[in-house]
Amino acid sequence: MSKSLKRVHAALIAAGLTPEILDVGQARTAQEAADSVGCALNQIAKSIIFRAETSGAAVLFLTAGGNRVCADKATALAGEPLGKADAALIRSQTGFAIGGVAPVGHLTPIRAWIDPRLLTFDTVWAAAGTPRHVFAVDPHRLPELTGATTADFTH
Repeated sequence: MSKSLKRVHAALIAAGLTPEILDVGQARTAQEAADSVGCALNQIAKSIIFRAETSGAAVLFLTAGGNRVCADKATALAGEPLGKADAALIRSQTGFAIGGVAPVGHLTPIRAWIDPRLLTFDTVWAAAGTPRHVFAVDPHRLPELTGATTADFTH
């Protein structure tokens, strides 16, 4: 088990959950991840990372698989301009590689927001620290697990 996957597993256990982590192979898109676990596209909780331009910190937007983050809405929520987060920033601040960013188990605390669309499901699936692994979770636990604020930030 990779260090990243172990960190996510440990964070879920520490939160009192019994994680169901699946190896889905190389799922490169939210649709491929959804197909691999047999759920709807919007039941995939995508972890989208931006770089806060003023502070240099990574910020996290958890959104439903079929949604896209609106940069203007996200910037308004963050209270500072947001830019593209490169692989080095994502790896150094979250501990994850692009494609495997989990909502939990980050190396450093991260400001986060969650798409209300995710909260309409009983179960959602999120990356578990690698591009090959996902875990199932009750989406209503995600704000508590991540410190995310529910907000509208999608197109």
